[in-house]
Amino acid sequence: MEKYLVKYGEKNIVFSFERKNVKNINLNVRPNMDVIVSASNDVPIEYILDFVKRKADWILKRIDYFKCVQSEVSTNKEIVSGETYKYLGKQYRLRVVESKYEFVKYERGFIYLYVNDKSNYKRKEILINRWFKERASITFNEILNKLYIIFKKYNISKPNLEIRKMKVRWGSCIKSSNKIVLNIDLIKAPKYCIEYVILHELIHLIYENHDKQFYDLLTILMPDWQTRKKILDEEVVRCL
Repeated sequence: MEKYLVKYGEKNIVFSFERKNVKNINLNVRPNMDVIVSASNDVPIEYILDFVKRKADWILKRIDYFKCVQSEVSTNKEIVSGETYKYLGKQYRLRVVESKYEFVKYERGFIYLYVNDKSNYKRKEILINRWFKERASITFNEILNKLYIIFKKYNISKPNLEIRKMKVRWGSCIKSSNKIVLNIDLIKAPKYCIEYVILHELIHLIYENHDKQFYDLLTILMPDWQTRKKILDEEVVRCL
């Protein structure tokens, strides 16, 4: 990607630009405040610079929003009773219980963490992270299995699913290895938002780029996808 700068009043907007086989100019402000623009080889760079300048007010508002969100992000959890954790769109209060048997469960608005030694932070971290990853694996695979049925008619093999921590993406599709990678933090989002991300990545197995065909199919299969995406980008990100 190449870097460019556009002046807007007293402010500078630095953005990364890449050429792609797309019909429209794509503009994205990521949660880490990177500004990404892509367009086809037919679009002159002068037009791109003018386009970014015309969108400058919106870009700066998005950057300010994500700055605000980052300032609200709490420090690492202490993993003690009373802390709250987001799970499938709902807030759960943590209860740490000293116990002979170590496990995690959730019920009636609480996540219960049973551990041998309540003062052992590392052990508590391992247990709670393992539980979230297990729940993510179960939930994500259930949704993938449900949505994959739609794609059988396209002669697409069911993709493998990988779950890991991702800094700026909810998911990605690696078509060459028939794999979808999902952000572990997606487990904090409501199921209908997780469905959007998985559907989005499944469509990339058909259409690699974010072109008109991609969005036409996405809209046909999920008419309210923009609402779901907005909840992810503007609300769920506050919990990360």
